[in-house]
Amino acid sequence: MDDMFSKIASEQNLLEKIASKIPGFGGYLKEEQRRTADKMLRETLAQRYDEQWQRVSAIQRRMVEEMMIDHVDNMESAAIKLRTFIDGMKTAAYGYGSLFGAVKVNDAELQKLYAYDYALLEGVSKVSSAVDNVEASLGGDGLPAAIRNLVAVTTECVTAFDRRKDVLAVS
Repeated sequence: MDDMFSKIASEQNLLEKIASKIPGFGGYLKEEQRRTADKMLRETLAQRYDEQWQRVSAIQRRMVEEMMIDHVDNMESAAIKLRTFIDGMKTAAYGYGSLFGAVKVNDAELQKLYAYDYALLEGVSKVSSAVDNVEASLGGDGLPAAIRNLVAVTTECVTAFDRRKDVLAVS
């Protein structure tokens, strides 16, 4: 394990040496790191949100099986918002390469992006809690309120992702 770490560290040192000799290369490496980090983040987020979407889908099936048909449409609203959000994360260009390449993103803008990224990470637990609440409310009087809450939470996710894109659009 230590050998692997030292090999990676020495390769990183070589890259730093190359970066110091070639003007602009260091910026290129940072740009690539941002793209890679953005890709990893969004793949992880998409996977975690997809797990919640699968739970929502299972609840919808259960509602149909248990003849709670009057609530399926509202659950579908949450499911569609969540699926649209997940698909948006999966299909957006990683790292916003054209923007990072042509327009320099300053530290303040990066901090805003990181704040939205954190909100998206926190959103997973909010969605999970909202789904838990719907599950616990199945067959009870609190089900409509639990579903409304889930729709609101999924809407917040979409809004946070859209605002993240807006930060880059004005850069």
